[in-house]
Amino acid sequence: MTELGPVAWPPAPIRTERLVLREPEARDRAAVIELLASPEVGTYLGGPRPRDELEREMPEAPSRRPGLFIVDLDGAMIGQITLTRETGHLPQAAGKAELGYLFLSQAWGRGYAAEACAAALDWFADALPGEPVVLATQTANVRSMRLAAKLGFVEVERFEAYGAEQWFGRWSSVTPSD
Repeated sequence: MTELGPVAWPPAPIRTERLVLREPEARDRAAVIELLASPEVGTYLGGPRPRDELEREMPEAPSRRPGLFIVDLDGAMIGQITLTRETGHLPQAAGKAELGYLFLSQAWGRGYAAEACAAALDWFADALPGEPVVLATQTANVRSMRLAAKLGFVEVERFEAYGAEQWFGRWSSVTPSD
C-alpha cells in the first residue's frame, strides 16, 4: 500500500446517520481479530486467518494507516473500510485508489456497508476531486456485487484470478458530460 497522495491523515471522524468512520483504537482489537478470523467474512477472500495466529501477531492497538477507517456503531466496531493506492495485487488496479470493505457478519443486511462506503467515497471525492476509485470482487460474492452497484461502480471487466471469476469496477464523483 502507498499513500493516497496529498491528503491530510487522519481526517476528523466522519459521521453518518447511524455510524462513525474513524481511526483504529486499542478497543477495536478483539473485533478486528473476529473479523479476520470469521469463516463467513473470509469466504471470498481465500478463507479466514487462524485466530491463534491473529492473537499472537496483532499489536494491542490495531495498526493505523492512511486510508483505513473503522466503522463504528454505537461505540463498537462493526467493520472496516480501506481506500488505498493499490500497488499491484491486480494489474488493473495498480496505481489507482481502491475501495475495500469488511463487515462482521452480524452487521450484514442492515445497510451499514452502503452507508459507510458512501460516506468514505464522499470524503475521498472532497479530498481528491475527480479521481476515480476502483473495486474488485468475486462475481460469486452476490452481496459485494449488489453493494458495488448501489454505490455507483460501473463494470470495467471480468477476469479470472485467485481461482475464481472477478468483477472489476470503477466509480467517479465526476459525471461524464453528454
